[in-house]
This record gives sequence, C-alpha cells and structure tokens, in this order.
Amino acid sequence: MDGHKSQTKLTRTKSSILRSSPTVRSSIHSFSSVCEITPDRETEDLEEQKPHGNPSLPLVRPGSRFGLAPFIAILVLSVYTIFAFFNRDDIPTSENLLLVLIFIAVLLFFTSKNIALIHQNFVIFKQLFDEYAKRVGFSCFTSKQHSKSVQWFIGEPDLGKKESKEEYAKKIIREGVQFYSNGDFYEGEFHKGRCNGSGVYNYFVNGRYEGDWIDGRYDGYGIESWAKGSRYRGQYRQGLRHGYGVYKFYTGDTYAGEWCNGQSHGAGAQTCADGSCYIGEFKCGVKHGFGCYHFRNGDRYAGEYFGDKIHGFGVYHFANGHCYEGSWHEGRKQGYGMYTFRSGESKCGEWNDGNLKSPLPPLTDTVLQAVQVTKSTSGSYLDYSFCHQPRNT
Repeated sequence: MDGHKSQTKLTRTKSSILRSSPTVRSSIHSFSSVCEITPDRETEDLEEQKPHGNPSLPLVRPGSRFGLAPFIAILVLSVYTIFAFFNRDDIPTSENLLLVLIFIAVLLFFTSKNIALIHQNFVIFKQLFDEYAKRVGFSCFTSKQHSKSVQWFIGEPDLGKKESKEEYAKKIIREGVQFYSNGDFYEGEFHKGRCNGSGVYNYFVNGRYEGDWIDGRYDGYGIESWAKGSRYRGQYRQGLRHGYGVYKFYTGDTYAGEWCNGQSHGAGAQTCADGSCYIGEFKCGVKHGFGCYHFRNGDRYAGEYFGDKIHGFGVYHFANGHCYEGSWHEGRKQGYGMYTFRSGESKCGEWNDGNLKSPLPPLTDTVLQAVQVTKSTSGSYLDYSFCHQPRNT
C-alpha cells in the first residue's frame, strides 16, 4: 500500500503512556486522523473486534468533515464575554444588558441552525475521550453504554481462556442462604441452583443437618440432630444413611456400625439404656444373622438370629447358671437340643414351643449332632466378655 493511501487511513498508534511525546500531540494526531477512515479499513476493524465482543460503532461516517473548531471558538468567546461583563467594576447599564441579551440570542440562533453538527462533534469528542481513557487505564471514566457487570468467583479461569457462559456457570460454586416456605432454611454452598458442597440445613423446630451435599441431597459425611436429642454422625449417600455411622437415640440407645439405604445393615453394635447389648449382624434395621446378645437380667445368647428374633442354632446361658444348646424357632426352644442345669443334670430330646416333647438319652445321635451344630454355629460368639464391654461410640 503506497504512502498516499496510508495517510488517508486510520493508523494505530501506541498509547501516550508508552511514548515520550506529550499527551496533547497524541490526542491531536488521533483526532485529525479519525475523520478519514475508508470503508475497507472500517470493515477490517469491525471483523477484528468480533471475537472480543460486540463491535463498537464507527466514530464518523466516511467522507464527513470535521467542524468542531468554529463551535469551540464561539463557545470560548461567549464564555469570555459573559465572564468579563460580570467582573467589571462599574455598574452595568441597561444598554450593556441589552447587548448581552442580543449576543445570547445570536448564539442560540447559531446553535439551533447547527444543532446536528454540534451533536456530531460532541459524540466524536466523547468517543475520543473514551478511547484515550481506555488506553491509559482509566476505564471508570469511559462510557457505560456498552459496559457489563463483572463477577468474580473463587476458582474462576484465566481471562485469556475462551469459555462460554453456560460452561463456566456449571462450574461456579456460590455460597448463600435459602429460605423455604415451611420455615426451613439452608446456609452453605450452591451449584446449579441446588445444595452442593458443604452446608447446614435447619429444619423448622425439628432439627438440623450439617455436612456434605450433592445435587440437593445428603451425600458424604454429615451430622444430623433432632430437637428431642437424637443424633447421627456418619456417612450418607443420596440422602440416606449409608456406610459407617453412629446413631444415638434420645432414649439413650446407641447403634454403631454399618448402614445401607438409611437402615442398620451389616456388622454393628447396639447398646440400650437398660444395659442390654447386641454385637453381630443386622439386616434392614433388625438383628439378622449371627450375633451375641447380653440381656439386662444377665442372660447371654450366642447364635443365629432371623427377623430380630432368636432363630436357628444357638447357645443360651441363663443368669442362674443353666444352659441350653440346640435349635430355636422365633425365640423359643424348638427341635433337638440339650438343657443343662447348674447342678450338672441335663434334659435332652426334641423340644416344641419351649417345652421338652420327646425326652432322649444324652448320647443319642440326633441330640449330639444338634449340640455339635449349635457350638459350631455360635463359633466366635461364645466369648461373652465381648458383649460386656460395648464399643466406645
């Protein structure tokens, strides 16, 4: 591109801060070159601005002439005349006042005839001032016509990385308080409009939960307490107690062990306020499987449970020294078994509904087999001292 054409196009100059020339000379240079933008270069500038945001409007139309100098001269002259008139020592006469009024009328007439030119020059001057302010870094003085609010969040990506608002909004984690119509309120972290992260949910009068959240549900580790005094501390999954946790009831009972879908499920220890204790297996919230139970009256049982009842084979030691080894059905002696008194005497045979139905000698094969199965079934639960010392929950 030859030299003549380069003079008629808008040239990009460095900021006045980075140049040694005065600021006024830089502004005059930009001010004189802005009115000679060609349509080709204007199109190139708009295309360059597209990736960064909405393109700004051109300063002036191609081919328009700059007429700001006469307006500035008249404005300065009028201001000087009025200032000189009111600062005179002598008392102003009616002729002088009439002269000032005539001058103001002429100024208003000239302004009304050139209102379009004045408005255009004002817009040009304002845009030039905005551009200059942006270059030197004083963005607070620039036009707010196209300005947008800026929000900063912890973990926001670098400004150089291109990322859509939708993609970035999915990663934002905000903290706040949300109130509900039933009186409950949540205080903590939000993501996608739901409770996510760490937070505290306060139930109206009933209690509160403090812990981890995922998609609006308890998930992770948390502490849940109720107004009556019950308290759970442990793991959650999808809003339910799941994993390992300790539940202390307001009655004084305690369960410490495994949970599944909100119920005690797996290995655990249950201690009651009356002094009784169970250590063993649970299923769907009840004793089920193998376990050892120490009753408050001193009795001890080690063996099988089914549906929260003694069921299967097990050994029951009474507090008075008696012992039963054999088969059980829903908490009663049922099937073959042997009952031994503390004196050493024994009763063997087939039992029905807790009573001896068919007495048999102690060395009968069926009785011996039942006793052997009972001992092998009870297995590791025969050590009742383990029941005497509940775990520290």
